[in-house]
Amino acid sequence: MQETITIRPTATPIHGTIRPPGSKSITNRALVCAALANGNSLLTGALDSDDTRLMIDALGNLGFSINRHEGGRILAVAGTGGAIPSMEADLFVGNSGTTMRFLAALASLGHGAFHLDGVPRMRERPIGDLLDALGELGTTAFSQYNNRCPPISVHANGLPGGDAVVRGSVSSQFLSGLLMASPYAKNRVRIRMEGSLVSKPYVRMTIGVMRAFGVDVVCPDDLSEFNIPNETGYISREYSIEPDASAASYFWAAAAITGGEVAVAGLSKTSLQGDVAFCHCLEKMGCQVLYGHDAITVRGQPLDGIDVDMNAISDTVGTLATVALFARGRTTIRNVAHIRHKETDRIKALATELRKLGGLVDEQPDGLTIIPGQLHGGDIATYDDHRMAMSLALAGLVVPNVVIHQPACTSKTYPGYFQDLDRFAHGD
Repeated sequence: MQETITIRPTATPIHGTIRPPGSKSITNRALVCAALANGNSLLTGALDSDDTRLMIDALGNLGFSINRHEGGRILAVAGTGGAIPSMEADLFVGNSGTTMRFLAALASLGHGAFHLDGVPRMRERPIGDLLDALGELGTTAFSQYNNRCPPISVHANGLPGGDAVVRGSVSSQFLSGLLMASPYAKNRVRIRMEGSLVSKPYVRMTIGVMRAFGVDVVCPDDLSEFNIPNETGYISREYSIEPDASAASYFWAAAAITGGEVAVAGLSKTSLQGDVAFCHCLEKMGCQVLYGHDAITVRGQPLDGIDVDMNAISDTVGTLATVALFARGRTTIRNVAHIRHKETDRIKALATELRKLGGLVDEQPDGLTIIPGQLHGGDIATYDDHRMAMSLALAGLVVPNVVIHQPACTSKTYPGYFQDLDRFAHGD
């Protein structure tokens, strides 16, 4: 892909139906459960992207057999019944947080030494809370530079299990990784949360995928404690993966800012992915949202700014921040301090780039306030962060001369995003 892409404004409101690629979050969770299951599983509708390839490659280095079909949209996974075939492995995870956190926990089931590392940004992303919890469950896991960040080493002799406490304020992926590994611990695992848990819908997603593969996690509605059975383990199956709801947010937002109507097929109000709640934000801003059995439609209407807690749907903060440029009045996004630890410090980066487009932005420790200004084009830096590129590109559907730098970063979760956006917006 070229070094920059200039987004073509659309002359008319956007109308149409689209089905984004499969969910990255569900694909990587299903890969872990299928790899540990007893028997062979078939995952359909899977996402083929950098993050899912990194997961597949790392699982391969651990000795699991995964065969890709139809360009990676179908994955045949040979389950091992909870065993880690390799006795040692060096795993490179790039900047894939799910791969790092999930496989750090998965490696605790093995018998040997496992090392996990990634790109320079991954070496800045915290993992200490997960290492602490693994230690409480009887596994030796440590940061090689003693800074609670990768690279890390896991020296395992099976996961003893027992009780652990996990802080939930940095990333829900720590908890999700522990949950998925725990059915194969030697003793039943109980996990208690310390403090508030961010991104709760992603934990519910993990529990949903585990249930689909035959393991029921027992927990209260507030997700403060988890009891994971270790009697049976995962059961192999054919499993269909939903379209990515985070990716869908960009197309719903396109309807909102152009005054059009966009249906995203394959998602519903009962989707496993919490990010479908992004539509509630658009509804509060004035859009009409229609929920069907197999599609969610957004009809754009004049937009008003809102004050919203986006902790549960933090992957869509950039999308809403871009929509806010086209609303009347201020929009305040709160309770998302944890997105400073993503592929980039997303709060700081969004404030910087939205200002380039003419927005008036106040950066807070846990969020942003955006006031629409006199909008104009600009050169948008993406910080090697797929969500920065995809969300800020939406402004270019209305504002001429929006130039996205390093657009190839979208290959992390949506390699064909810019082609799909341009084709969808212009019908060619």
